[in-house]
Amino acid sequence: MSGFREALLVELAALGDPERAVKQQAYMKSALPFHGVPVPQVRSLTRSLSRRLPLASRSEFVRIVEEVWDGATHREQRYAALALLRAPRYKKWASDIEIVPLLRRLIVDAAWWDLVDELSHCVGDVLRSAPDAMEPVVRAWSREEDLWLRRSSIICQLGFRGETDLALLTDAIEGSIRDPDFFARKAIGWALREYAKTDPEWVRDYVAANEARLSPLSRREALKSR
Repeated sequence: MSGFREALLVELAALGDPERAVKQQAYMKSALPFHGVPVPQVRSLTRSLSRRLPLASRSEFVRIVEEVWDGATHREQRYAALALLRAPRYKKWASDIEIVPLLRRLIVDAAWWDLVDELSHCVGDVLRSAPDAMEPVVRAWSREEDLWLRRSSIICQLGFRGETDLALLTDAIEGSIRDPDFFARKAIGWALREYAKTDPEWVRDYVAANEARLSPLSRREALKSR
């Protein structure tokens, strides 16, 4: 076990709240138990450990993320792996196109919204830094059988605002527009609602043009007022 993971396990256990842990596990329907540590505290702890135990190379960074994720005995350890992926000091490695195979594996392995949605921000970081290389990846994911890769392709541009690639967004939505799954429909509505903060007219026109194909949930979410 690495020094980073060992320190993480010790400190997460020390911060744990057993009563909170039971409620968290029930809410998330998680097979992994929780320590009972709030997510913002997990992120803060991870940033602190990153400063105290800095990782010296990209290979070490990837190894530690995988070690923390794969060896997780509690769900907060996976939150910590994601916090490490999004740590500012490691952005150059986490937003490089070479990280994509790891992101794909973690998304498929995670298979639940709390982890996948955070990983989708990581996908967005790569899309920002290497759009030419990442756009075809996102489009390919939008046609995957795996629900969570498709969800990630839809929501990875959240927060892009005026930089949103609308052709990519509409392609990603198209891959799931007929999927009856709640998480696919919710993702479509969420992505449209977020872009409506930048261009509400475009979103209203898109929903009107696709009214017969969008689910009521997606339409409702897309047109929800702020």
